[in-house]
Amino acid sequence: MTSFLPADLLDLSHTAHAALFASDAPVWTALPKIAHYLREHLHPAMHGRLVGNPFIGENVFVGEGTVIEHGATIKGPAWIGAGCEIRSGCYLRENVLVGDGAVLGNSCEFKNCVLFDGAQVPHFNYVGDSILGYKAHLGAGVILSNVKLDHSEIFVETPDGSRVATGLRKFGAILGDEAEVGCNAVLNPGSILGRRALVYPLTPWRGVLPEASIGKPRASLQIMQRR
Repeated sequence: MTSFLPADLLDLSHTAHAALFASDAPVWTALPKIAHYLREHLHPAMHGRLVGNPFIGENVFVGEGTVIEHGATIKGPAWIGAGCEIRSGCYLRENVLVGDGAVLGNSCEFKNCVLFDGAQVPHFNYVGDSILGYKAHLGAGVILSNVKLDHSEIFVETPDGSRVATGLRKFGAILGDEAEVGCNAVLNPGSILGRRALVYPLTPWRGVLPEASIGKPRASLQIMQRR
């Protein structure tokens, strides 16, 4: 994976927002387009079911069969597909696109991101300036870090040691279709996981993980006699 085109990572038939993605440009170029896309195409409507009294802003579309629980906050602009679960304590900030059948859970925050159909982000997660492919899954406590400590431009670090400029200062991660990230892992800015890639729990991941690969820390656990 060197071109980082959408087709390398994502099945665009599993999103209603394929127009965001240019076939001949790196997948992360979709991120700066989200706000404009929503301004042009979003038509607010509520077709889902509310449980209790969640907060829902004016500029929000919710599809049929989606359930939004009491305690959730959807600031908007946001476009949420059909058959989703938006659980209590979930916070959707601005510019969020969610596909059909997705799960957005308790104490999870979303901002300027795209979730494809079937994506699951159920427990204590941060998803900012990121794209999650079809059936991608984040374990509890996973953080997609989207800004470098010095706020400089984010580069994608490839397996061969080269660095690809993105032109972005806010860019979290791209997860290909069915990628999985274990509990309490942190994906550093500009991380890219290929289709069906898996990151072990507690891993501080940086760079590109190829398709169907596993990323895990090298440190080993030692057991010593207590004195």
